[in-house]
Amino acid sequence: MMRITPDFRRLLLAVCLTATSYAALPDSTMPTLPATFTATAARADYQDLAQLEDAAKSAAAAVLPRPSERQRLQVGPIQPGLRLQRCASVQPAVAPGLRSPSRVLIEIRCEGPSRWQIYVPVRLIGTSPVVIAAHAIVMGSVLTAKDLLTEQRDVSALPIGYFDDPALTIGLTAARGIAGGAVLTNQQLVGARAVQRGQTVTLIADFGGMSVRMAGRALTDGLLNQRVKVENLSSGKIVEGIARSEQMVEVILN
Repeated sequence: MMRITPDFRRLLLAVCLTATSYAALPDSTMPTLPATFTATAARADYQDLAQLEDAAKSAAAAVLPRPSERQRLQVGPIQPGLRLQRCASVQPAVAPGLRSPSRVLIEIRCEGPSRWQIYVPVRLIGTSPVVIAAHAIVMGSVLTAKDLLTEQRDVSALPIGYFDDPALTIGLTAARGIAGGAVLTNQQLVGARAVQRGQTVTLIADFGGMSVRMAGRALTDGLLNQRVKVENLSSGKIVEGIARSEQMVEVILN
């Protein structure tokens, strides 16, 4: 029988302990790639969502009102865990359909080998000056500064066509009754009347560079540059013309 010396026994024991230690190590401590390298490599395969939000914001800025000091554009948010294959050709565009004055839906498409599309909402948040009726306004009233007030309102709650400057509404006519405190819009107001029914006007007709003037009587109300019917007081003939001023109607020659 071979005799094992004490020195050899100690050497064998050391080797066994070392092998056992490595075999018992958990997987997390075994030699592998650094965790940061693995995460970076995984992220490299997917589209950067922050870049998509920037693309949506740029597309929306082209169609929404420019934000004032009291406003800003709010994008999305895009679902944080969304994984889209990285795309070399991202195409943002306004999605078809109705949109409000303060929000829009942006469609982002990938035209590369990995085709995908998402929709990102963008809205204007903050407040805007808005013109409101200082009191009830009767249909047909011509607005003056006394009829108007200006307030700051949440832009997301404002109707389409609202006025943000009272100077734009002075001189316009109420197309229908307007309640006090109502936001004024371009659907409620029309230009001031240039010609009123029954008013005596001057008819002007142009014949090959020669102008002829005659007296007439308006048969209908008319706004500036709007068609009106006028009776020629000399011939009694009813003609159609365009109200060019409070006293002048240009006859339309067929």
